[in-house]
Amino acid sequence: MDPIFVQNLHGLLQQTTAPDTTIIKAATATLSRDYYKDPRCIPALFEIIATSPENNIRQLAAVELRKRTANASGALWESVPSETRQTIRDKILEITFNEQNVLARHAIARVIAAIAEIELPLGSWPNLLPSLLQTATSNIVSQRETGAFTLCQILEKIGSELMPQLSDFFNLFSTLAHDNDSLEVRVTSVRALGAMAEYIDVDQKAAIRQYQEVLPSIMAVLGQVIEANDEKKSREIFDETPLLSKHVPQLVQFLLQYAGSRNVEEDIRNMILNALNWTVKYKRTKIQSNHLAAQILEGLLPIATEPIPDDPDDESPSRSALRVIDVLALSLPASQIFPPVRQLVQQYMLSAEPSHRRAALMMLGTCVEGIAEYLSNHMQDVWAIIDRGMADSDAEVRKAACTAIGCLCEYCEEDCASRHAVLMPAILELLNSPATQKQACIALDSMLEILPNDVDPYLNMIMERLIVLLDTVPVAIQSVVMGAIGSAAHSSKERFIPYFEGTVSKIQRFLGLGSSVEEVELKGITMDSFGTIAQAVGKDMFRPYFADCMRQAFAFLESGDPRLSECSFITFDVMADVFGEEFAVYLPTAVPAIIKSLQQPEHSLDDEALTGSATSFATGESSSNAIPVQDNVEVDVDELFKISSAICIEKQNAAGSVGAIFVATKSHFLPYVESITLELVELTQHFSDGVRKASYDSLFSICQVFYQLSEPTEWVAGLPLVPLHQNVRDLINHILPKILEAAAEDDEKTSVSTLLVGLAETINEVGPGFVESHVKGIFEIVSTILEQKAVCQLDPDQEEGEAFEEEEQSEEDSMLVSAAADVVAALASALGRQFTEPFQTFFPLIVKYYGKGRSVSDRSSTVGCMGEIIGGMKGAITPFTESILQLLSAALTDSDRQVQSNGAFAAGMLIENSETDLSSHYLPLLAALRPLFEVDEGSIPAALHAHDNAAGAVARMIVKNTAAVPLGQVLPILIGCLPIKTDFLENRPIFRAIFHLMHGNSGVLAPYLDKLLNVFVYVLNPDGPDQLGDETRAGILDLLVLFNSQVPEKVRVTGLGIYLPSA
Repeated sequence: MDPIFVQNLHGLLQQTTAPDTTIIKAATATLSRDYYKDPRCIPALFEIIATSPENNIRQLAAVELRKRTANASGALWESVPSETRQTIRDKILEITFNEQNVLARHAIARVIAAIAEIELPLGSWPNLLPSLLQTATSNIVSQRETGAFTLCQILEKIGSELMPQLSDFFNLFSTLAHDNDSLEVRVTSVRALGAMAEYIDVDQKAAIRQYQEVLPSIMAVLGQVIEANDEKKSREIFDETPLLSKHVPQLVQFLLQYAGSRNVEEDIRNMILNALNWTVKYKRTKIQSNHLAAQILEGLLPIATEPIPDDPDDESPSRSALRVIDVLALSLPASQIFPPVRQLVQQYMLSAEPSHRRAALMMLGTCVEGIAEYLSNHMQDVWAIIDRGMADSDAEVRKAACTAIGCLCEYCEEDCASRHAVLMPAILELLNSPATQKQACIALDSMLEILPNDVDPYLNMIMERLIVLLDTVPVAIQSVVMGAIGSAAHSSKERFIPYFEGTVSKIQRFLGLGSSVEEVELKGITMDSFGTIAQAVGKDMFRPYFADCMRQAFAFLESGDPRLSECSFITFDVMADVFGEEFAVYLPTAVPAIIKSLQQPEHSLDDEALTGSATSFATGESSSNAIPVQDNVEVDVDELFKISSAICIEKQNAAGSVGAIFVATKSHFLPYVESITLELVELTQHFSDGVRKASYDSLFSICQVFYQLSEPTEWVAGLPLVPLHQNVRDLINHILPKILEAAAEDDEKTSVSTLLVGLAETINEVGPGFVESHVKGIFEIVSTILEQKAVCQLDPDQEEGEAFEEEEQSEEDSMLVSAAADVVAALASALGRQFTEPFQTFFPLIVKYYGKGRSVSDRSSTVGCMGEIIGGMKGAITPFTESILQLLSAALTDSDRQVQSNGAFAAGMLIENSETDLSSHYLPLLAALRPLFEVDEGSIPAALHAHDNAAGAVARMIVKNTAAVPLGQVLPILIGCLPIKTDFLENRPIFRAIFHLMHGNSGVLAPYLDKLLNVFVYVLNPDGPDQLGDETRAGILDLLVLFNSQVPEKVRVTGLGIYLPSA
């Protein structure tokens, strides 16, 4: 080895540790240019490791030697002469065991692993593993530590290559996990066991069971490092905890014990709670089957009583505990969540400690998203808790109550809107107090979002108060005030016009604020509010501000701030919606900005530097700083995730804006379709579920709009089909296979639900041409989900034959199944009679969700889906009539109005389409439908829908077989319930029945002539929404001509004469 080369290399390494950045940059450049591409650097670095007197230089040389060895799959290492490589192999173990500095020793051990990755598969280092196994069982502690650590590094690198010896390694490290003399050995053993677990395939059941048997030992070691408050070692163990199924109850108890201990440092407690979060999310079947929800909630609520930092980005055990509660509520059936939540909340609300009452309300609000449907039958209990919280003597408790109201408004909209007379005054009262102003404003914002029909009594008072607050509160509160103003505009729509000019002139100044975090937030919300105001007042009134808004949006993009860029893309979306094709002038600037955002990376670090941090089990949401992830790289994980999350949100809004812009600008967008589609297709594999969902939505919108612009012939059900334009076919064939691939691989239920909803909508729009070449793939995806075997439905280590058969599902699971059922219905509509054979497969898969113990959502979805399938298959449904009728008979007597409503709809569709004579079932069906007609103005929406669907079903019975209907008893109820006011689509069968009777038996309608004329007045009202459709309206006008010829005076009195041809 050239001593000058070694000496110069040593000197350059020393320079890279100098305090002068100029020297560091120069030395680094020289090393990269003149040394690290030269094979001689490998033996030279090895010599420095062996001879340098400086600890940091030996460590640095080892780091660089590992990099050079591993680089380009070992190409540089293999270019070193074989005798030199042999010398390094012969000496490196001795050097490692003699190294006294721990950091240097670990760095050299990683070099051994890098060389082993190349040499062991070739059989050229036969003595390596025997030597390490011997030292790992040495009586000398330091040798055991070094041997175990080096073996662990090798296993992490090439565990798959060592599968034949895996059992030996497993036995070794299982024993070393109990080492009495060295915590270092015990921790390394746990890491090694975890590394081996990564190479165990799901079909290796014996190996999985063997690993699970040592989990108690792993937890014991973890307990030791937690009690020592050793964050680094805790993190190392948390990274290695897969295959937990057998011991989930013990693990949960263990995690709760240490998470709740205030003797443990906060960073470690956060880590423990993140581990619990992961366990709940990915081991939910074990959590559910062992009924652990109550235990977890009881353990978490005391933690939630601890202080919550003012900065929302700061972690704390209380914040982490609430995050686990959120995931628990989303993952498990609501019946396992709400009862213990109610009991705990009521108990803690009686506490004399304000922190306990605050935590109770925070727990309630946090759970709402996952149990919203279940809550609808328990709102009386909920409102009692909320009312108590809003009137509490402690401001923190009142703030928590406001937060809970915000959650309830988002997920229990109808229940909250119906209680506005109680909630709004209470919120406005808290708006007067500086102590509760911010949270009250957030609650007000949430209420305004759901009060379009009831906002008028409050609007003037709200706007006066909010405008004043803009001038008197700090910037942080101005942001939430601004959000409430935007929601007021959203809720009031054109009724906001009197406040338009004054509001715009007041808020424009906020767009020019500085770059502090709070100012950026206020600028962004102000821009969002401009968009909401534009939607409220309409394009003509907002047009003077349109150009300025767009200039500001482009300026935000130039700022480089992801939060402001996010607002720009939202602005593009909203302004395109408001101004339609007028937005096209901005496409040449907006689209490249969107593409640039879609292409940007989420971080600036190389993937290797992120290994073990961003993807690790324990750091998913931890608060630790500057974790060493690579030998000489320190990553501030918190900062990394903040940057990554901000860019993901920006990218999500950029992707989401594409569909809306194409819908608005139509053919003007065509030059950009290809380039933007390519980007969106790539993002269907993105790690962020928000980005994936936005990409799915926009891709489906692109398909639909592209199809519409091709001026297609109206599609007809079945294959072969009315041919699509070749460009449309090409686009579908590029997008749909990628979408289906994503559906099969996506592990987030909400993401897959979004995809399925878009898929169903697009099939209904484009018809059989959309699925022509992809029917089999769609069938497989949907069947897998209905069988509950999709990737997003399974626990990672769920064993074969361990399918989870509990009928109760989380509400998130029910949404997924409902979305899959919607796709089945869409396929039935597109394929028509050709769906007969697939229906035999899908029918039992769907019907099983209407069973004892199933949720309202599952039952309602099952029955509603059946109605849509019948409508799609039409007469081809006939062979299945009796089986379906059994389901619908049960649905019509269900305890829930929504299920009954869907049952009425489906029953009507079956009667209309089946060729089986169902007249013998008419009387039982009419008896089941009769209670659904009993509604009043205060009835819940589901009851109003059921009323209208029942009317539609009776009308279909009349048309199908008039003689089987006791008209004398039925018509007073049917005609008496008109006009229907909720589901206007049912007007079509209702008026078809009236036309049918007029043409075949007009005398039966004579007693109802006055009533019918008044109904005509209502449904023909040109100032209201279209309630009829062209065909039904034409039939009514024809009937009106007939009535005018018979009773012209009555027609004149009702004012219907204006619709007559001569008018």
